[in-house]
Amino acid sequence: MVERRPRVLPRIARAAAILGTLSLLAPLTSVAHAAEPQPVAADGDYVAREFRFDDGTSLPELRLHYETLGTPKRDVSGAVTNAVLLLHGTTGTGRQFLAPADTKELFAPGKPLDTTRFYVVMPDGIGAGGSSKPSDGLKARFPHYGYGDQVEAQRVLIEDGLGIHHLDLILGTSMGGMQAWLWAERHPDMMDGTVAIAATPAPVVGRNMMWRDMVIDAITADPDFKGGDYTIEPHEWRSMLPLFTIMTNDARHLQAQAPTRETALSLDGKLVAAGDKIDADDYLYSFQSSRDFDPSGSLDRIAKPLLAINFGDDLLNPAELGLTEAAMEHVKSGTATLIPAGPDTFGHQTLGHPEVWGAALASFMGKLPTR
Repeated sequence: MVERRPRVLPRIARAAAILGTLSLLAPLTSVAHAAEPQPVAADGDYVAREFRFDDGTSLPELRLHYETLGTPKRDVSGAVTNAVLLLHGTTGTGRQFLAPADTKELFAPGKPLDTTRFYVVMPDGIGAGGSSKPSDGLKARFPHYGYGDQVEAQRVLIEDGLGIHHLDLILGTSMGGMQAWLWAERHPDMMDGTVAIAATPAPVVGRNMMWRDMVIDAITADPDFKGGDYTIEPHEWRSMLPLFTIMTNDARHLQAQAPTRETALSLDGKLVAAGDKIDADDYLYSFQSSRDFDPSGSLDRIAKPLLAINFGDDLLNPAELGLTEAAMEHVKSGTATLIPAGPDTFGHQTLGHPEVWGAALASFMGKLPTR
């Protein structure tokens, strides 16, 4: 069942992807684009019946929300020939791609994802935005989804919901980039190319796992959490929220945002206070969902060109480990691009600055087949 609603979306500040902290972090992670025209988008919902998760649990109805830009083009058989799938990061939604920076650098005429050429689909993942999530009512009884479940739900939406059986491109950022790796392995002939941004094709371990576990422990140890079946929203765990900003922004821009003890403590307090807009179960589930991610054993299944873009100052994907470059030795048509740290990079949040990596995307797409 598909429901589509056309509308003009409001301006959304490019965020650190932490829900209520968007306006607080805009000076760190966004580029001003005054008076930029906003894209006319349509949104809709597809309900997947009897969706089965990898752990054996199921939901009789899984709601999958999505946004679209552009118009589908069809060949003589009726097949859509210009679809692009964009996948968001942890705590984000499909609407993160509707920020002014993306409008200007990705979707405008002549840009890599020019919406006069492409039909762009931006789903909300399970647990996010308008898609089914614990806070809808099931709380701790909601299935514990993983990245594999996310990819399968996306496939169901694309094929069963929207009737699209081939994609010109799959592009994901952060968690979405990790899921893009899984797409390329599990459905190697369904796309012409894949772009994974700020994502390493290896299990979440080391520093990346340690900080995630700190967030998970803070939520589950909150005395009001009650195993996830709380009636009063837990709040003590929110003191951990500034860690997200610390891990995903570079030191240089954080220093500029908080150059004194007073401004640093003020920013910390604002980030904690913004947690009033975050549901503890939803946040917990999103951080736990990376547990099943490990594409390292199936890299040789990737059949179509893949571009991995990472950033030299990204704490979540440390360039010095060389994990992406090592993985590319097993990818038939893979390219790893590392953008060095500099005045124009923002750590992990450089993913929200397509003016930094858009040229690499354009070059990659120029080499893909034209249908």
